[in-house]
Amino acid sequence: MNYKANDERYSNMKYNRCGASGLKLPAVSLGLWHNFGTNDDYENMKKMCFTAFDLGITHFDIANNYGPVPGSAEINFGKILREEMGAYRDELIISTKAGYKMWDGPYGDFGSRKYLIASLDASLKRLGLDYVDIFYHHRMDPETPLEETMTALDSIVKSGKALYVGLSNYDGETMTRASRILRDLNCPFIINQNRYSIFDRTVEKNGLLKEADENGKGVIIYSPLAQGLLTDRYLGGIPEDSRIKKSGIFLKESALTEEKISQIVKLNEIAHSRGERLAIMALSWVLRRHEITSVLIGASRPEQIKENVLALSSPAFTSEELALIDTWSV
Repeated sequence: MNYKANDERYSNMKYNRCGASGLKLPAVSLGLWHNFGTNDDYENMKKMCFTAFDLGITHFDIANNYGPVPGSAEINFGKILREEMGAYRDELIISTKAGYKMWDGPYGDFGSRKYLIASLDASLKRLGLDYVDIFYHHRMDPETPLEETMTALDSIVKSGKALYVGLSNYDGETMTRASRILRDLNCPFIINQNRYSIFDRTVEKNGLLKEADENGKGVIIYSPLAQGLLTDRYLGGIPEDSRIKKSGIFLKESALTEEKISQIVKLNEIAHSRGERLAIMALSWVLRRHEITSVLIGASRPEQIKENVLALSSPAFTSEELALIDTWSV
C-alpha cells in the first residue's frame, strides 16, 4: 500500500450527527454515481478517493447499479480499498443500495426480500467487504408490501452485513410508515437520501424534510448542483467534456433552455456578490438547513473535491439573498 492519509484530515471537516443516532457523517460526502465505471480512469478514481479522505471526507456512497456497467463502481472502489485504503476501513463510512434494476428477470429490481438480500451479498463480494456501514433501499416499490421490504432490511442488519439502514427517494408519508415498522423491529434506520437543490425543492413539498426531522432521522442530499446546472460550466454554452455531452442520460441538452440559462446567470451573479462561485453557493444553500446531515458531491477530478469543501466556510445567507435565490429558482 502506497497511500498514507493526511495526518491533518480531521482538522477542518465538520461532522454532523445523523438524526438521533450515534453516527456522525461529514458535512460533505463523496458519491460514486459517476466517473467510477468501467471506462473511467482508475488512477483518477484513486486520486479522488485519496483527496476526499485527506480532506476529512470519511463517507463514500455507492449503489449496486453504479457504473456503467452496473456493479463496476463497487468493483473499482473495492480495489481501491483492497490495494490502498484498507488500513483505514474503521475510519470510513461505506454505503451501498439496491432498488433499481440490477439484473434481468423478476428478482433483480425494486424491493422484494429476495432481491435486497441477494443484491447486498453480491455488493459485498464486489467491494471485498464483510459489511457495509449503511445499506439503503434505493426507491419506493409500489407493489411489494412495505413490511416485506422493511423486514428484509432488518434481517440484513441482524445478519451483520450492514450496521445501519437508510431509505432513498422515499416521500415523507411513506418514510414515516416505514420508520414505524423499523422502530418496532428495533432496526437502526437512521438516514434518508434524496435529491434536493435550488432547482429541485421536492423534499420540501412532499414532507420528507419535515417528517425526517420529527422522526429523528438524518438526511443526506444528492444532486445538490442539479447535475452540474448550478455551476458556471454552462454559462458560455455546453463544453465538450460536460456531463450532457458525455452521456446525456441524467442531464439532457433539452434541460438547458434559454430560461434556465437566464436563471443560472442570475444565480451566478448572487454568488459573485457573496465572493464565491455558484457551485459553492449552491452547496452551502443546501447545508444551511438544520435537517441536512450531509451533502453528496460528485467529481470528475480531485480539484473539484477541494473546491467543493469550501462550502463549509461560506458566509451565512442574508434574508435578501435567500429571497433573490427563490426568485431565480422557479
